[in-house]
Amino acid sequence: MIHILFGASASGSLKHALRKMGLDKKDKVISFSDIFSIGPIYKLNKEIGVKSRFKWMEKCMSDEFDELPDYLKEFKRSLNQIISVAEGEHVTIWAADNAHEQAGLRFAVYLLKDKNIDITVINTSKEYEKRFPVKKVKYTLLHSGEMIPEKFQHLYEHGTGNLLTDHDRTSLKKEWLNLAETRETLRIWQNGRIFGVSEDYFDEFIIGKVKKLHGTGKERAFIKSARVIGEVIGHLDQYVGDSFLEYRVRKLIEAGVFESKGRLEAMRFYSIRLKC
Repeated sequence: MIHILFGASASGSLKHALRKMGLDKKDKVISFSDIFSIGPIYKLNKEIGVKSRFKWMEKCMSDEFDELPDYLKEFKRSLNQIISVAEGEHVTIWAADNAHEQAGLRFAVYLLKDKNIDITVINTSKEYEKRFPVKKVKYTLLHSGEMIPEKFQHLYEHGTGNLLTDHDRTSLKKEWLNLAETRETLRIWQNGRIFGVSEDYFDEFIIGKVKKLHGTGKERAFIKSARVIGEVIGHLDQYVGDSFLEYRVRKLIEAGVFESKGRLEAMRFYSIRLKC
């Protein structure tokens, strides 16, 4: 069995589960550490698209994102691992209901388009809600990285997932080709579909959280950028990662919405407040 996941946390949890089951030597895990809900994906299935994506990341992500050369190397390694999947293998793709993993799912199915293999998809959001209900609370799994190894093991052992038909694979491949013609650098998941939106889509949400943190007093104290981003992530119903949100905070500083104190090279080094 070959498993494809999107995110270091999710792949790490599955690897832990496989070790516990004694399957770590038998099953292989392929992981993309990228976040496909952000950044350009225009022609990402071609070298020109890969280069364009990482130029954007180099320009827009903060200096905290200092492993870019290794990140690009890992991205290409994951691409090659998928392209090199042998005929007759069985591939399981784990993907939650968010633009990141659903775009990744479509990308992976496209990369496997010419392979005579079986592909099973496990929708971790739906399976989690069905198999691990939380009493008196509606809990929705935002991304697969929120799932602990024991939950991965349960889903693996109980044979969850849907085997893709030829029609399913053709539809997902076409959806990827459509996505790969779009120019937006931010995507959201809504009503079971991926939508491209403007880069400032979450700006008002960020501003609203800063206002809430300021409270009703006249004095507006500086708030650690990391705290603001944590507050936003805790209430956002989309998965975009903290680096993108920190990028938007810096854009709001540039626009004069926030003023800052400290070094803007990474979120842990500066604080912000709304301008009076």
